Amino acid sequence: MKVLQSGVFARTVKKLQKKEKAALDRAVKKVMGDPMAGDLKVGDLAGVRVFKFKVNAQQYLLGYQYSESAVTLTLLALGSHENFYRDLKR
Repeated sequence: MKVLQSGVFARTVKKLQKKEKAALDRAVKKVMGDPMAGDLKVGDLAGVRVFKFKVNAQQYLLGYQYSESAVTLTLLALGSHENFYRDLKR
C-alpha cells in the first residue's frame, strides 16, 4: 500500500511532540491494516474518512482518503475537533 501526505498534514506533523507522533504512527498503522476503520463523511467531505484516536486525554482526528483501484492511502489532515472539519473542507 502506498501512503501519501498532503502538505497540510506534513506541516502539522512537524509540530507534534514525540508522544503524539508515536500515537499518530500507531493510528496510521491501524488505518493501513483496515482502511475502512474511519467514519465515512458525506456532503462537502464526501469520500473522506476520519479516524479518531486519543493521546492522553486529548482526542485527535485523522482525515484520509483511500483509493482501492490504486491501493493508495492519502493522509489529508490531523488535528483536534476544533475547526478540524472547517479546515478540511479547504
